[in-house]
Amino acid sequence: MAFYRQVGEVPPKRHTQFRKPDGGLYYEELMGEEGFSSDSSLLYHAGVPSAIVDSQVWDLPDLATVPNHPLTPRHLKLHDLFTDTSKANPVEDRRLVLGNGDVRISYVVAEQPSPYYRNAIGDECVYVEKGSATVETVFGVLNAVPGDYVIIPRATTHRWLPGLEGVHAYCIEANSHIAPPKRYLSRYGQFLEHAPYCERDLHAASEPLVVDGSDVEVLVKHRGNGPGGIVGSRMTYATHPFDVVGWDGCLYPYTFNVSDFEPITGRIHQPPPVHQVFEGYNFVVCNFVPRKVDYHPLSVPVPYYHSNVDSDEVMFYCGGDYEARKGSGIGLGSISLHPGGYAHGPQPSAIEASLGAERFEELAVMVDTFRPLELGEGGRAVDDGVYAWTWAGRRKD
Repeated sequence: MAFYRQVGEVPPKRHTQFRKPDGGLYYEELMGEEGFSSDSSLLYHAGVPSAIVDSQVWDLPDLATVPNHPLTPRHLKLHDLFTDTSKANPVEDRRLVLGNGDVRISYVVAEQPSPYYRNAIGDECVYVEKGSATVETVFGVLNAVPGDYVIIPRATTHRWLPGLEGVHAYCIEANSHIAPPKRYLSRYGQFLEHAPYCERDLHAASEPLVVDGSDVEVLVKHRGNGPGGIVGSRMTYATHPFDVVGWDGCLYPYTFNVSDFEPITGRIHQPPPVHQVFEGYNFVVCNFVPRKVDYHPLSVPVPYYHSNVDSDEVMFYCGGDYEARKGSGIGLGSISLHPGGYAHGPQPSAIEASLGAERFEELAVMVDTFRPLELGEGGRAVDDGVYAWTWAGRRKD
């Protein structure tokens, strides 16, 4: 995210002495991507950021996946995954729905604070479906409300504090970084005029979060020989990780609310890339927001049948009434999985019903992946088993 920010106290010159009120030195940490050849930030700690006093195994939740074979479009009912959320937290109780070697999609409904947590595998993009949360990070505090994407860079120590009503979170975990699409940015990283959002719509911490403490445990998800090449460790730090008095740079967590996405529309139906909001390695994130629809006198507002020959398509329906899926059983909290190799599109009855529509009141988050997605334990648990046959209205006897 090549958008420079400075928060708290930093010295006039980087990599120079910066002293505490008592005369001791603050400890400078350079957090950078791609071998320090891409975006980075400098953080100034009161304690030594590498001082650990213990490390133990963290047994991760089930991250195993099974192939979507035989090839089948699927309807996964995420709202059926959680019944009692009073003891759940937004990190440890995520349930894996879909995943591959590039990205994992999970879902959680939680009311309890999470432990301190760091994902050293890749960036996280967490969509807040319902409820709210305070996200405390080493960079400061973010307030997450319904419709927010919370973008957390790889290896950012943070924790989730759900609001009184809890938080419903749709979690996209990458093996890479997640950023705005390159086509929205100038060669220097500024949002261009055709982009559907801009720097004013991104909200980062405005002041440091400085916490005293010792022997603080942080759950770390990192590379290893577990399912998907992922394992976990419980690392205990001599001093509190939230001891940063100031930082500056272009790498930091932020929120972006889907209501600030300005939809791109046209006389005839626009292709899915106009809905793109973020991209990672081998996947993209799009959102379908309330919008005016196609205004050619003979336009067909719902999508045409399409074969995205390079991708699997995952759609999470999280608001309004999604026109193209009427009659399929899909509703709020549903995921549709349309795998590559299968042509998909609206339910037949939805096509005629959409003619003459001027506006769609729908909200959905889409992930397209360029490697096939497999089913996690959460996805298998809430597969409705009948969606694949809804276009034909029957299954072969």
